[in-house]
Amino acid sequence: MKKFLYWLPRVIGIGVIIFYSLFALDVFDGESNLGEMLLGFLIHMIPAFILIAVLLVAWKWELLGGILYLATGTFYIYMTRGMYWMVYLYIGGPLFLSGILFMLYHFLFRKKQVI
Repeated sequence: MKKFLYWLPRVIGIGVIIFYSLFALDVFDGESNLGEMLLGFLIHMIPAFILIAVLLVAWKWELLGGILYLATGTFYIYMTRGMYWMVYLYIGGPLFLSGILFMLYHFLFRKKQVI
């Protein structure tokens, strides 16, 4: 159970990063020049870059990473308020789930770890 709870939030975090990265591929439409497409790709990858940083923090410090995942999920909901609730479930849900699982692992197995 300890290994499962250790790896599950990390795998979800990697999956979320890959999922968000797929949205950045829509800039390659063939109508723009290469420079515009690459700039658009980098701009669309900003959420994935932020989530990579959060995952790296969470990998080392589960409690802080869990808090950061919950904060990113809350920020997403705040910035996109008024959308259909299923969008929150698909996009923000894995962020909240990862945050809760990181914090759960911390409190069950790493209580003595200091942030």
